[in-house]
Amino acid sequence: MTSRHRRYIRKPIVFFLVMGWCCTSLIRAQSPRVVKPFDHDWAFLPTDSAAGSDPALNDQDWVSVDLPHDWAIQTPFAASNPSGGTGAFATAGTGWYRKHFALPRRDAGRRIFIEFDGIMANSDVWINGFLLGHRPNGYVSLRYELTGHLLFGDGGSNVLAVRVDDSRQPASRFYEGAGIYRHVRLLIEDSVHTVGDSTFVSTPNVSRASATVQVQSAVQNDSTAPARVSLTATLINSEGHEVDAVASSTRVIPAGHQQSFDIAALVHKPEIWDIEHPVMYRLKLTVISDGKVSDTDLVHFGVREFHFDADTGFWLNGRNVKIKGVALHSDVGSLGMAAPLGAWEHRLAAMQQMGVNAIRTAHNPVAPEFLDLCDRMGFLVMDEMFDQWTVGKNPYDYHLYFKEWYLTDTRDTVRRDRNHPSIILYSAGNEIHDTPHPLIAKPILAALVDTFHENDPTRPVTMALFRPNTSHDYEDGLADMLDVVGQNYRTDELLAAHAQKPSRKIIGTEDIHDRATWLVMRDHPEFSGEFIWSGTDYLGESRHWPVIGDASGLYDRTDAPKPDGLERQSWWGDTPVIHIVRRVAPTPLAPTDPGYEAQQYRPRQVVFADWTPANLLPHDEQVEVYTNCKEVELFLNDRSLGSKPRNPDARPIEWSVPFQAGSLRAAGKNDTMACATETLHTAGKPAKLTLTVERARLSNSWDDIAYLRAAITDAQGTWVPDGHAALHFAVNGPGKIIATDNSDNADNSGFQHSDRAAFHGTAIAIVRATAAKGNVTVTVSSEGLGSASASLPIVTARDLH
Repeated sequence: MTSRHRRYIRKPIVFFLVMGWCCTSLIRAQSPRVVKPFDHDWAFLPTDSAAGSDPALNDQDWVSVDLPHDWAIQTPFAASNPSGGTGAFATAGTGWYRKHFALPRRDAGRRIFIEFDGIMANSDVWINGFLLGHRPNGYVSLRYELTGHLLFGDGGSNVLAVRVDDSRQPASRFYEGAGIYRHVRLLIEDSVHTVGDSTFVSTPNVSRASATVQVQSAVQNDSTAPARVSLTATLINSEGHEVDAVASSTRVIPAGHQQSFDIAALVHKPEIWDIEHPVMYRLKLTVISDGKVSDTDLVHFGVREFHFDADTGFWLNGRNVKIKGVALHSDVGSLGMAAPLGAWEHRLAAMQQMGVNAIRTAHNPVAPEFLDLCDRMGFLVMDEMFDQWTVGKNPYDYHLYFKEWYLTDTRDTVRRDRNHPSIILYSAGNEIHDTPHPLIAKPILAALVDTFHENDPTRPVTMALFRPNTSHDYEDGLADMLDVVGQNYRTDELLAAHAQKPSRKIIGTEDIHDRATWLVMRDHPEFSGEFIWSGTDYLGESRHWPVIGDASGLYDRTDAPKPDGLERQSWWGDTPVIHIVRRVAPTPLAPTDPGYEAQQYRPRQVVFADWTPANLLPHDEQVEVYTNCKEVELFLNDRSLGSKPRNPDARPIEWSVPFQAGSLRAAGKNDTMACATETLHTAGKPAKLTLTVERARLSNSWDDIAYLRAAITDAQGTWVPDGHAALHFAVNGPGKIIATDNSDNADNSGFQHSDRAAFHGTAIAIVRATAAKGNVTVTVSSEGLGSASASLPIVTARDLH
């Protein structure tokens, strides 16, 4: 079982843990700007309070929490919860967060801001009783200025208060969690400083010989006198060496005004960002005001060129690349919406092992560190904004606030995200139900496209059209307002739309798992590629209790592959792939639009990646081999059953095999060279447990976690696929179990406890360190099966690699 799980190199998380410290140190050493993580020591109340914003309120009895924090995932699922199946039957309501903090007197007179990467949802924020603002959208990042409302030195403690209101339900088609579920930071800046998210780096001219780096930024003068201001743009390569430094001309900015700057720099023989070589540069933008450094902005970017072509699809750095994408929701299963970076790295590494090169952020903006991770791991990204416009899909979803907030939310998100080289497309929405009404939908889309382009003219805009032939999007001009036409499902309609107007650039924004759809993508160069629904199972979008999640993933909720994922790997993988499965019945026909069927599409499993059928008596088993090798030979108990060539139409290679207990081995060849091999064994009775840790070391960071996978095996160590024993996980040493899971969407027992029933013979525990050094030992046990243990040393972030 564990052979199907990739032991991946953890360079991305190491980079963030080390570089986060280094970059903060660099800013502090060379700039008056101070960036303080603001995640620790918050007080939380899981109900409403009329006095929640009052600085004098005694909150000593509130729960002490660290952020990010999703309180919904920590409370019981229940059929009676008003979120219903769409919201995973999770708890919803109103809650308060408060943080007390002091500031030194030396910071008085400086500009001070608070940044929230995401608050779910309908948030109100106060500082010392003053209301800073309200924001309905739980996915967008927020920035408020605290200047003028703070106490310094002996003046007393400040109180930051946040009210979150998710009480009106259902408010989404999928699980959204509740609370301040992303990171928070405090920024302290001098009076002359860059405007938040104004720095924009693009690479308009790229070749192997040189690349032009265009830098745009805006500087705000919040002082009481005019300031003589210039900027210096310093480019730093992946090894930390300065490769160019260019200064702007000096400009006078009147008090209370801002000024835009444009700087062009040049990189000779640049390292090109690519999905196979995702190298990053840094821009250090220094603000010089009246001869002194007043601010430094540090931005990561990549040097690359891409474009979409109507005839040949997607091109990256002069190379025609088929987009092999999956859609991912913002939850990470048992951890909910408060997702450590290590959880996303675990998930993205699983997707990369399958051959995925692109992610669709379904259906809302993601956390900024998720995009950082995509940059570092070499994924392409379709950055999506909305799941609805003015026509709601649930009574209390974003359609209630769309008209007031959609352009602000779009502008803020684009300006936050536009420096990520991974992003190749913006999406204006998913299956928007306004489109049957063109007099409503077309002005909205025009405003959205304009907003995208005004804030980032370097990227195209698409949209996941929903049944466009029914809503006449190809006839009334709505589809042609898009730079790249996207459609969910019904690939024949999208091909017909391209044939009708060959200048249309097209992409499948959401597709089912089937082979026929993949062949359309593979064999039609005009198709830029596709995004499969979905990469993994996710919480919510359930039609009935006790099910709390959707099973549409190629991988399950613990990031283990399903048979569809194994087959997809044989189509998309670049390295040799071979997998053996048993088929017990034809695959049920998938609906045309899975998300909108009256009954949830949940077909029974008909393909199994094991050699342990329920019937161990003599009978014939239909065996399929998924492979990208040219030829496969199958062996039953070391006796050859013959060789067969790979099918050009991507069908699996098939055998009818008289069942015998023992081993079934597939050996692939490319011409005369061995390609890949896999062996399945028949499992005996459950006899013991194994516990596999998917990494070697752990650091003491909120974002760094370890997945440990328990499996029920027979006496010889063969995984027992129908093992369903009750498991107990325990920790010894400076660590804690933050969640357990088994991928069963009908298991609604909650995730924050140490007992978990095995499902299909496996379960996982997720562990985080609680001290800077030591050893963490995790043990799994079960009555009649004994126990198994695994240990992890805790090291510093610098020692992880």
